[in-house]
Amino acid sequence: MQKPVRIAPSILSADFARLGEEVRAVDAAGADLIHVDVMDGHFVPNITLGPGITKALRPHSAKPFDVHLMIAPVDAYVEAFADAGANIISFHPEAGPHPHRTCQMIRKLGVKSGIVLNPATPVDIVDWLLPEIDLVLVMSVNPGFGGQSFIPSALDKISQLRRMIDAHEEKGGHPIDLEVDGGITRETAPLAIAAGADMLVAGTATFKGGPDAYAANIRALRAPGD
Repeated sequence: MQKPVRIAPSILSADFARLGEEVRAVDAAGADLIHVDVMDGHFVPNITLGPGITKALRPHSAKPFDVHLMIAPVDAYVEAFADAGANIISFHPEAGPHPHRTCQMIRKLGVKSGIVLNPATPVDIVDWLLPEIDLVLVMSVNPGFGGQSFIPSALDKISQLRRMIDAHEEKGGHPIDLEVDGGITRETAPLAIAAGADMLVAGTATFKGGPDAYAANIRALRAPGD
């Protein structure tokens, strides 16, 4: 079942010299969540920020912090990001030996659990994790850098997952969000939404044009074509 579309601006594309101001600006502009991309220079070829910066940003918005961990091993850092104020922690199944256990660890800390599928990661793993997750994040680029182009084959994956999640919920299962991250623009957003996504991560498309443009950018992604 299609849910209202929510927009999660990725602060990876924000002005790092004024991160607190940028978080406040996208919050005021209508963001539904704040997406925090954490990269370690090992699991992905880039280094961004850690739990200390996440904690420092927490007072700047009451919106949920949607933390995407692109780090390996992942288990050792889950508690630190939960303590830093994450509301959702998503991780890659390739980043630890026991994804099921990692999901349980996240939830035990009172945080929603998400699994992330890279472009080459099959959807089958989600079948075995549905009871333990609150979100599936489909990467429509290879993780590591902002500003990449949307990979069209992600649309088939989104559609498969939409059917899987709907079947789970129709059987009385708990709600699971379907998020897409990578190359989301005014042109690709409607494609992802039509395929079944209900959360869109957008970095470049949100932050382009500066703070005065953020509200219009977010509206254009949430309701493309309006």
